[in-house]
Amino acid sequence: MPPSDLEQKPAKSGRIELDPEGAEQGLAQLVLTVIELLRQLVERHALRRVDGGTLTEEEIEKLGLALMNLEVKMDELKDIFELDDEDLNIDLGPLGNLL
Repeated sequence: MPPSDLEQKPAKSGRIELDPEGAEQGLAQLVLTVIELLRQLVERHALRRVDGGTLTEEEIEKLGLALMNLEVKMDELKDIFELDDEDLNIDLGPLGNLL
């Protein structure tokens, strides 16, 4: 009798093959995607506040430096894990891309 669609077919060797490096890469991709999403949201909110005139010049300067530093760190982490911007843009199926 053929297996039902709900039953998981075993791997050819009968064992699940785990790739520790692949797991690390996948976790890094997920974490960096969440951080990038939050960074973009904070940046948009900051621009709205700047445009709305609710920040002092000193606050604008600090915010700009913080956002630039975060972008530099994100670039460093993407280099470490060999990811690019496309890798962080997760496809959400019918909802479209995340970023």
